[in-house]
Amino acid sequence: MSDKKIIIDVVVDVQKDFITGALANEQAQANVVHLAKVAKAHAEAGHWMFFTRDTHEDNYLDTREGRHLPVEHCVEGEDGWNFAPELEDAMAATEPEVTHIVNKPTFGSYMLPSDILDELMAHNKAATDIEKFVIYGYCTDICVISNAMVLRAAFPETEIEIQSDCCAGVTPQSHQTALDAMRNCQFIIV
Repeated sequence: MSDKKIIIDVVVDVQKDFITGALANEQAQANVVHLAKVAKAHAEAGHWMFFTRDTHEDNYLDTREGRHLPVEHCVEGEDGWNFAPELEDAMAATEPEVTHIVNKPTFGSYMLPSDILDELMAHNKAATDIEKFVIYGYCTDICVISNAMVLRAAFPETEIEIQSDCCAGVTPQSHQTALDAMRNCQFIIV
């Protein structure tokens, strides 16, 4: 067993609805191919890969979130819920040691830290074996920042990098605002 530290990528909500679907985003469309190449390169370099997937039921518009964001999206089982084909194609040829999908019903996944800890235990590892987290995906100003904060709370001593060129916010301004906020919270923005 290797004593090599683990790098964990958290690839946030790279789903059709955030790129070309219900919440289409030109910045996501412009960088999804680059994001997919980065994910593949990281997987091939031995990173553990955690993919979050925004997951709603068909009653989304009746939920608190749906009342504030009244655009039905990422309904489980519908096409917009699926990962982007660019990401699927890039990952199809890889065999990471760990690939884990986290379906999350809200912006930040409260289950993400426990899923990571479960994988660590399954591989006889501890949180101290994590070198860093690398986070990227969509949307910078909603789900990326939310999941980054969840991980910061659960792993306060672990470095967390935000791969900014593999993110897109609702607007370019909100993307930058989110990056600035994460920088202020001691995330490394690359």
